[in-house]
Order: sequence, then C-alpha cells, then structure tokens
Amino acid sequence: MKKFTFLFIVLTSSMLCYAENPQWMNFTNGDHINAIVEEGNTMWVGTGGGLVSIDKTTGDPTFYNRANSGLSDNYIYSIVIDGSGIKWIGTSYGLAKFDGTNWTVYNKSNSDLPDNSVLSIAIDGSGNKWIGTANGLTRFDGTSWTVYNKSNSGLPNNYVTSIVIDESSNKWIGTWNGGLAIFDGTNWTVYDTTNSGLPDNYVYSIAIDGSDTKWIGTWRGGLVKFDGANWTVYNKSNSDLPNDTISSIAIDVSSNKWIGTNDGLVQYDGTNWIIYNESNSSLPNNDVTSIAIDGSGNKWIGTSGGLAKFDGTNWTVYNTSNSDLPDNSVRSIAIDESGDKWIGTNDGMAKFDGTNWTVYDTTNSGLPDNDVRSIAIDESGTKWIGTRYGGLAKFDGTNWTVYNKSNSGLPDNWITSIALDGNGTKWIGTRYGGLAKFDGTNWTVYNSSNSDLPDNNVWSIAIEDNGIKLIGTYGGGMAKFDGTNWTVYNTSNSGLPDNDVRSIAIDGSGTKWIGTWAGLAKFDGTNWTVYNTSNSGLPDNNVWSIAIEDNGIKLIGTYGGGMAKFDGTNWTVYDKSNSDLSNNGVYSIAIDESNTKWIATSGGLAAFNENGIPSDVKENILSNYNVSVFPNPASDYLHIEQSEAYISHIEIINLQGQVIKSQRILGNQGTLDLTNVSAGVYILKIYTNSGFVVQKLIKQ
Repeated sequence: MKKFTFLFIVLTSSMLCYAENPQWMNFTNGDHINAIVEEGNTMWVGTGGGLVSIDKTTGDPTFYNRANSGLSDNYIYSIVIDGSGIKWIGTSYGLAKFDGTNWTVYNKSNSDLPDNSVLSIAIDGSGNKWIGTANGLTRFDGTSWTVYNKSNSGLPNNYVTSIVIDESSNKWIGTWNGGLAIFDGTNWTVYDTTNSGLPDNYVYSIAIDGSDTKWIGTWRGGLVKFDGANWTVYNKSNSDLPNDTISSIAIDVSSNKWIGTNDGLVQYDGTNWIIYNESNSSLPNNDVTSIAIDGSGNKWIGTSGGLAKFDGTNWTVYNTSNSDLPDNSVRSIAIDESGDKWIGTNDGMAKFDGTNWTVYDTTNSGLPDNDVRSIAIDESGTKWIGTRYGGLAKFDGTNWTVYNKSNSGLPDNWITSIALDGNGTKWIGTRYGGLAKFDGTNWTVYNSSNSDLPDNNVWSIAIEDNGIKLIGTYGGGMAKFDGTNWTVYNTSNSGLPDNDVRSIAIDGSGTKWIGTWAGLAKFDGTNWTVYNTSNSGLPDNNVWSIAIEDNGIKLIGTYGGGMAKFDGTNWTVYDKSNSDLSNNGVYSIAIDESNTKWIATSGGLAAFNENGIPSDVKENILSNYNVSVFPNPASDYLHIEQSEAYISHIEIINLQGQVIKSQRILGNQGTLDLTNVSAGVYILKIYTNSGFVVQKLIKQ
C-alpha cells in the first residue's frame, strides 16, 4: 500500500486553515436531548443545539445546524424515520424533511402546517405523517394537509405533545392541559381527570407495550397504565417512582418499562423498580428527557445534560455539541486584544480563541454566578463580569475578585451593564440599585433618591469621547451625566419613542443610537429621528443591542425580528427565514478585527462575515512533524500514524468550515471510517499532545 508522508513546518503566527470560508457559522450547546431514533448503525439525536448523527460502532458524531445544512431551526423537538429512510424532523421553526442529501422545509409560510413548533410526529401504516404542533394536529400524506383542532374536531387542546399509533391504527394523542385523545379516523374519545383515572391533564409521553396496554407519562400526576378498561396510577406516594414528572417512556423486548423522570431514569419490570441517577450511575443528568432502545437492546438516554448509552452494565456518554458553549442562551460578548471572544451565557462564561474553548463556571473558577449578563475588558486585559445574582467579578486571567452587596459598595447583585471610561473607572448598571461608579478603590452610587437618575433599573451605559455618560433605564428614559449635571430625555420632553432604553451606541460622529421597546432612535444632540417597523426596514420595535462597524454601518439586534444592518439609507434584515442566524432573539453583537460579527442569541452563538469567516489557528505546529496519512485519496477508510506524539482526536472539516466528523484516537495511530462522508475535498485536522497538523484530504 502506498503511503503519503507529510512534513509540517513551524508556524508561529496565525494560519488560515482553508481558503473557502463560510459566511455564517453556528456554535451551539447540544446537551439538551429531546429526541432519539435508530436507523441501522446510526442514532439520530435531536437536541436544543441542532441535529446529530452518531455512528454506533465508532461513536463519531456528525453535526447539522442552520449554518451547515438545510435544517430550519437548531431546536429540535422530534424525529421519525419513514420506510424510505427519510428523516422527518420537528423543530421550533417548522418541519424538515431530509433524505440524506436534500432538505425540504415545511412551515406556516409555505404549507398548511398550523404552527411552526412541531412537537411530535408519528407515521401510520399508509405512510401518512401525523404532526403535533403548538396549534393543532395535522395529517400530511405527502401532498395534502388536514388540520385537526379544538374548533373543527374532538381534539381537546391544540398543544399536542405526543402521538403514538396502535396496531388498529388508532392515534393516541397527548395534549397539554387537555388530557389524552384517541382518534380512529372518524371518532374522537377524550380521557381527562373528570371522566377517567387519568391523574393529570398534562400528558408528556405515551408508549404501548406488547399487550396493547398504554403507558402514559404526565407532567405532575406520575405514570399511568391503561389496559382499555382499568387505570392504574404510579406516583411518588404509592411506588418507588422518584418524581411525578414523566417526560419519556420506552419498553424493551422483555416488557421492562424505562421511564424518564426529572429525578433520574427508572426501570420497572412490573414488580420491581430500579432507579439510576447521577449519584449511583454515569447518567449525565437526572432530568431524563428522551429514551430509545436500539436493536441490540441498548438504552439511549437523553437528558438535559447530555446523551448516554446503557447496555445493562456499562455506561457510555456521547458528545452532542458542536462546541463547548455552556448554554444556548447567550447574553453578552466581549472581544479582547488577542481576538479571543468572551461569551456570557445563562450557564457560565466561555473563552473562545477560534479553536479552543475554556469554560468558567461556579464549580471550576471564582465566577460567583453562572448567569453572566455583561462583560467588559479594561486596558490591562482584565475582564469585568456582571452576573445576575452574584454581583461583579474581576478576572485577570489567574485571580478572581468578587464584589457584591455584602463586601463592597455595589448596591445590587444583579449587574445589567458595564462600561469603562478613559480613566479606567468602571460604571456599573444594576437591576434595582441604580448606577455604581468604581475607581478600583472607592464606590459611588447614583440612584433616584440621591441624584437625578430617573430610574434605578439601569439597562445600558455608553460613554462619549468627552467622558459624558449616557444611561439607559427601564422606565425613566435616558439620562446624560457629565459628572455634575444630569439631563434626562424621555417621551415627554424629547423625541425618545419609549422610556425603556435597552441599548445605546455612539458612532464616529458622536451621534447616539438608542434602542428602545418602541423602535430605534437617532440623536445628534439636537435632532431626533425614530426608526420603527412602520416607517423603516427595522424588523422589530424591541431593540436589544446595537453595534457599529468601522465604516459606520449599524447592526441592530432585536428581541424577535433578528438582526438588521443599516447604512443610513438601506436596511438589510438577517433572520431565520433568510439567513443562517441561529435565532431571531439577538441579545448582543460584537465585531472583531476581521469584521466578523459575533452575535449572541437566545439559540446559541452565530458568527457572520459577508466576505467569509476567517479561521485563525494560533497554536504552533512542531517542526519535523511526520504524520503518515494513507490512502489519500481515500474511499472507505483512512489510516493515520504518528510515532513521536500522542494523537487525541481527528476532525474532518468541509470547505465551508464545518466539522463534519470528529473521532477520538487516544494513541499514536487510528482509522477513520469515511463510508458516510460524501466525495469531495476536505481539511484533515489532527490534534496531538504537542500541537496539531492540518492537511488536505480527498474523499473519492
């Protein structure tokens, strides 16, 4: 066999990994598992951060998201696979059909789907898809849509959480606060707390065993067994069930029931209860959200903290995230002088250098609270981190210092905003305590009692070149403070369209751009111009964030309309319908030196660059670094050998910049299965204990 040996030289500065770069990338957390389905040697996993396919033999994941596929949304509720192998994927923004190559999306705009939130799907013997949404049930035969709702049928509630089909083709439909409905194609029967033994009208999950007995999971009433005549309820009071919230049920070939609760996984054989939780097993999280049993009898258990496989003895935990982002609710972003991104989420803070992620939370650092709402970086590179409940943290890269109400002059532990003036003084907005000034030693607090600050809820702060502070409040409008005098602008005395000021930015001409709940305001010091959905291309009047490019173009993040770009004349809107923005709720925007926009959304982190996102690799690659990669071109398998270093893992990256395959090696050689990789040119990235190497890979 012919081998190709590549010699890599020392690189001490940034290197471009690949020439063709994508305009959009999505970074998400996929730990919350909502759906699991088996297809041959593949497990398809629906997460809160996209779709993942996992090779059951190797454990290798392939990630699909809005930026690298035709997936309509990164939040996936449900998955089914039809007899032709086509995947039907329910998301929070429509139904996606994926045949392995092509994607088709059905939503309210292009079909008769009654709602874009597709919560549950089942396929009957005729191939009809039964689709449960947040606004009714629909049957789709591939051409026509038939909608069932409270108004035109016996469906008791339009919020359809679960659907299963029995051997008689009856549809068993779980609803949210409507109980359980059975539909035989003509007649409807409804079971609820008033006419049956169902203990709760909020039905989460349904499974049918080999005896045609139905097992029903409820939100707060426990587990229910229904044999068609008798109802049996199992709950915390009368059984060993650890929690009365039953989110998922699966039944194995031995008729054992595997039950997902908020307090662990339960195995029930009809007599005995066995509980698996974080304390007595390798279950990654006690909140069990989904369960599937594969053809070998392995249990695949989705939780709100990851995916695990249990073979009855051993546990295997799988990666379902395409990044180490700690949570998909991204609240804040700051970029330091090295270009590293500091990302605040609802569950910790992450540092991302373009390749590596470092996560800081309350368990591994001095961060006082995991809900990070604001980040600012001073001239020395020290990070100032505002949290929701833990106060203000200072991090110099090594040491943490926490300031809160108990140990400092900080007036409130909920920090909403931080700005640094030319003297290095920190100006800190709080949720209830007003505005704090901190010079590193002394604290000064301004509130509605001791100053002309119009409201103690300070949402935003911006500082002009002359040191004047502009302070946006929740209900009092915007205040200007020159260190002595206060000037307040509100709806009564100015052109400000709303007194809730969420964001402020100042352009190179000194013009203020002010985001409110009633649109965007431009204020040049004299004149006011208001942009809203009625008179401009602004997609949503609730403006949460504003960033300004070096050329003066404004980027405006909204609560539900995505991001707008405004050059002073023309508006361009980026949202989920026309771009790969991960979510339409844009909390924060930061712009790096390459003019890449880093966009914090309620559905993960997005990066956007009209000219392609550059991929900067900052680690050094050792000289005389010999790696054998063969065969290349490759068809089915690729072998990698390195005698001088320890290989940790290998990534295959497409020319759009997405990691399409990742595999752990944990040794000095390994083999990659390429059978599911499409023909084309890729980047092979080999990580070792001494650095990494990058090489072109041709898949035949």
